[in-house]
Amino acid sequence: MPPACPAPLSRRLSVAPMMDCTDRHARYLLRLISRCTLLYTEMVTAQALLRGDADYLIGYSPAEHPLALQLGGSDPAQLAQAARIGADFGYDEINLNVGCPSDRVQSGRFGACLMAEPVLVGECVAAMQAAVSIPITVKCRIGIDRTDRDEDLFEFVETVAAAGCRHFTVHARKAWLDGLSPRQNREIPPLRYETVYRLKRLRPELEIVINGGVTDLDQALAHLQHVDGVMIGRAAYHSPWLLAEADRLVFGQITPLPERAAVLASYLAYMQARRGLGTPLSALTRPLLGLFQGEPGARAWRRALSAPASGECAMAQIMAAGRRVLAAGDEPAAVGRPQPSG
Repeated sequence: MPPACPAPLSRRLSVAPMMDCTDRHARYLLRLISRCTLLYTEMVTAQALLRGDADYLIGYSPAEHPLALQLGGSDPAQLAQAARIGADFGYDEINLNVGCPSDRVQSGRFGACLMAEPVLVGECVAAMQAAVSIPITVKCRIGIDRTDRDEDLFEFVETVAAAGCRHFTVHARKAWLDGLSPRQNREIPPLRYETVYRLKRLRPELEIVINGGVTDLDQALAHLQHVDGVMIGRAAYHSPWLLAEADRLVFGQITPLPERAAVLASYLAYMQARRGLGTPLSALTRPLLGLFQGEPGARAWRRALSAPASGECAMAQIMAAGRRVLAAGDEPAAVGRPQPSG
């Protein structure tokens, strides 16, 4: 099990909630690499949580802390009940999704379409805050459709902040709710970082985290000159080792850098335990695909994971493939970067 983060929960760096990506297995791997980076679940709708198997939907390993649960919904009473379940499960934060632009999410009246209803978002936040003692945060876009002036974002934040929210993660792209797919909405609308910076200057008492287009720690550190935190999305999922220096560079922890061989060995032990609980092997190997991204032998590593043997043979095969990659390249990671002093 990864050691606990020695610092209190911080949003200086986080990994975005991503459907079909940030499941409990991916989060466990990321936690082996960085102890302090805040992790988020995939979005879970409040309605599903109230009607379904909570253990299945939001169960996690205690090693994943610090950990936030992202909820989707627009009914204040349902969200309050769902937030209470999340708090009872021990999550460190509950986040309300006001940023997802998919048709399915819109049809349920949640996600980015709620930016057109800031009063309702405020009511949802207030109900959730009344139900739990842990922080309630909001993740949104800079705007939707043609309601995308800086002033539109500021008015949205003003309304939701008046309801009690003090923590906002802002994806620095607007969302087109009609005509673009969720993937296109992550790529086509231009990034407007200055809008988020300006929001922080206007509302210095609020905690503002920026999201969108961040692919490495150098970019994150540059953003931290203007805002309180940075959220990294798919780059962290497809190349998780980019977080290897996060504890030192972002959180100021004086700790040894992780070693990929040790991370792999620890994750394989986790895999064995999960296999004993019936978790499919494919679900457990998927987060490993990017572990050696950019290293010599990374393609062979992905091939080895695509058709592993079964049972104990699979574990041995995966470890052997990892050793071959490590032998082909340099083991880890921090070349030419200044390290924080004590």
